Amino acid sequence: MKKHVIHVILLFELLCAAAPAQRTETIPEGKFVNSCANPRSMPLDVVVWHRDKKYVDEVPVLRFPDKHAFFFISGMSIDADGAPNAYHPDDTGLDELANAGSPTRWDGIITDQEGNPLIQEESDPFPGYYISCTSLADENKDFTDPTRYVDATDIPYVALPEEVADRGGARLGDFAFVMNLRNGESSFAIYADIGTLGEGSVALADALGISSDARRGGQPDGILYVLFPGSGNLQPRTMGEIQSEGEKLLSHWGGMKKLSSCATTNDDAVARGEF
Repeated sequence: MKKHVIHVILLFELLCAAAPAQRTETIPEGKFVNSCANPRSMPLDVVVWHRDKKYVDEVPVLRFPDKHAFFFISGMSIDADGAPNAYHPDDTGLDELANAGSPTRWDGIITDQEGNPLIQEESDPFPGYYISCTSLADENKDFTDPTRYVDATDIPYVALPEEVADRGGARLGDFAFVMNLRNGESSFAIYADIGTLGEGSVALADALGISSDARRGGQPDGILYVLFPGSGNLQPRTMGEIQSEGEKLLSHWGGMKKLSSCATTNDDAVARGEF
């Protein structure tokens, strides 16, 4: 059995409820399906684009049986949004300025009413840099406060396309569990930004043993993402809160259980990469 198959089975032990292997159900069009019923059913095939707009792959998104959580396996591109040193007018920030948008449509940095990017002042963390934002923000802080946004270098977070989040019922601030199937490293995370499928923060990449260079890092495949819709409070969280709340979620789901029929039913499909 391949190493990545073992890792996926361990995760199923953690999250799958025991269910009859032949269970079937009628699935409304456009909905998630029971992954034990038919692992080849792909209710939402997401076309994955790299941040430079290059086509990467199509990734099916599936729901765990009898649970609200959904999952997918993809690669990981590195998201530096929210870090106060993410973008600089001279393109010397953590990430390429092109990934923050363009003068006609900035989406990774905040602007004034005329669409001009705002630059951090002397009292801010990185004077001279743009103020990088994330979709999830602390509404109690001023719009121009760089600390209002989720710092990619401190907080492990994932980004999702709106379509995936909407269909799965995920809201900004919900929790996630992410595993690198290549090395077995894992981390809890928070859904903090709207972006492409298979996108994680600098801090998440570090936790998973992935090169976290936002310009040249990342991993092309082998990353398992599990999202827990409705688990957050629409607010940014500290690293301690993400860890403790994530542990509670897994404990609530039963912890390490005996290998369920869900895992054994899907074993061959995992080996063939049919998720």
